[in-house]
Amino acid sequence: MRKKIVAGNWKMHKNATQTAELLNELKTQVSKEDNKEVIVAPTFVNLVLATSLLESTPIQVAAQNMHQAESGAYTGEIAADMLKSVGVNTVILGHSERRAIFHESDALIASKVDTALQHDMTVIFCFGEELKDRQSKNHFNIVENQLKDGLFHLQAKDWEKIVLAYEPVWAIGTGETASPEQAQEMHEFIRETVRKAFGSDIAEDVSILYGGSVKPDNAKEIFSKPDVDGGLIGGAALNAKDFMAIVNAI
Repeated sequence: MRKKIVAGNWKMHKNATQTAELLNELKTQVSKEDNKEVIVAPTFVNLVLATSLLESTPIQVAAQNMHQAESGAYTGEIAADMLKSVGVNTVILGHSERRAIFHESDALIASKVDTALQHDMTVIFCFGEELKDRQSKNHFNIVENQLKDGLFHLQAKDWEKIVLAYEPVWAIGTGETASPEQAQEMHEFIRETVRKAFGSDIAEDVSILYGGSVKPDNAKEIFSKPDVDGGLIGGAALNAKDFMAIVNAI
């Protein structure tokens, strides 16, 4: 049975003091009894603080990225073993901003996925089409190719550690809006694409998160769709009240 997940990607926001304030607010409001996973992804410099503050709480900590190499002369980069050593067992890979701004290719992201899995980490794998792809009606092909190039080299057992996060890049900060029906249409397509390659068991078990500007006022409708298993939240994750409203919408 697939998990319901809400993950907050803080991006390049919150210094140490602000991180502690937000986490202290959140940890009083997330119940261990809830049948869902709540994840936060602060910046690298605040991961140790986050794992310390959230110890013995149900909130998990994820990294926003990592390097594919085990170690080496890669100034400014972070290795999987470093994340594991501070209690971080989940990593976001392939985020649309990493793809667009830092020009990360499908091949590079696939290499990062392999490294994360070798370290027994859970991967939140991000993918999605841009506005030009949607306008040219090429969005299904783009999403299918990103899935295939990033994940379809994996073994069936590896999917136990994979969470999918669909990002309609065209609906993030562009003024365009993706409807809950459009979200469901793509999530259903994604699940069917996984089914064709790996079978029904894996397709039904994998959680597919929606990462298209989820907010308190639209979360419940989006999460009600049968193939939407939660959200990868950006801006709304930076405010405890908004984030908890989204968490409670599942």
